[in-house]
Amino acid sequence: MYVVTGATGQLGRLVVEGLLAEVPASEVAVAVRSAEKAADLAARGVAVRVADYDKPETLAGAFAEGDRVLLISGSEVGRRIPQHRAVVEAAKAAGVALLAYTSAPGAATFRLADEHKATEELILASGLPHAFLRNGWYTENYLGDAAGTVARGVVLGSAGQGRIATAPRGDYAAAAVAVLLGEGHEGRVYELSGDAAWNLPELAAELAKASGKPVEHRDVTPAEHLEALVGAGLPQGFAEVLVDVDAGIARGELAGTPGDLARLIGRPTVPLAESVRAALDA
Repeated sequence: MYVVTGATGQLGRLVVEGLLAEVPASEVAVAVRSAEKAADLAARGVAVRVADYDKPETLAGAFAEGDRVLLISGSEVGRRIPQHRAVVEAAKAAGVALLAYTSAPGAATFRLADEHKATEELILASGLPHAFLRNGWYTENYLGDAAGTVARGVVLGSAGQGRIATAPRGDYAAAAVAVLLGEGHEGRVYELSGDAAWNLPELAAELAKASGKPVEHRDVTPAEHLEALVGAGLPQGFAEVLVDVDAGIARGELAGTPGDLARLIGRPTVPLAESVRAALDA
């Protein structure tokens, strides 16, 4: 079976859809906290296994010998190491054939990457056949409120001229599907990113071009960035994480374009301009 954890999340659903396009639903399983949220998948013939990262006892039935598993990292920053440890231990006990993990870029030194690096160490120590999918930044991180950004006329950040090699979630999902279905990925580390890196001034220019309205880039200090994010309603802790990531971007930590993602999916990654147009059309 091909098993996807966190399958009702944004990335997880895309991975499941990618699998269902290639193999029968009877070969796909999802490990999710809420069976209700996966009811639509169950109706299509996907096996739904209830598994909560925070309740190790629920993970015993999440995996079976020979399963090829995608561990999508948890979303609760600060809690992910024990959560991921529980999944790794359950996968080892079950004897899965492959554990693929959605990690962070190897060049990243910002705090958000710490739990990913610790999880990689847990997986290595387990001895499980594994693959690390070191996902770069999602283009959607900047376009979730594209219309709002255009209305405000400002792309604000503290990354300076730092470049970001993003790709949309769909591209990263396609890479995960390729690894789950393919052969020879055991022990491999993939540095996944878009084919071209861009910076925030270029994002502002693309938004202006696609919308026909003026959009400027406003570079601010980390302190000013933090104040703006908190003022916009983000929790203090999460805002601090985002500002820390911008510092990493300024250092060039998300600018790498090694081409692993395009090679895995067998096509170029979706360029920024196309993602901008799609976000504004939506």
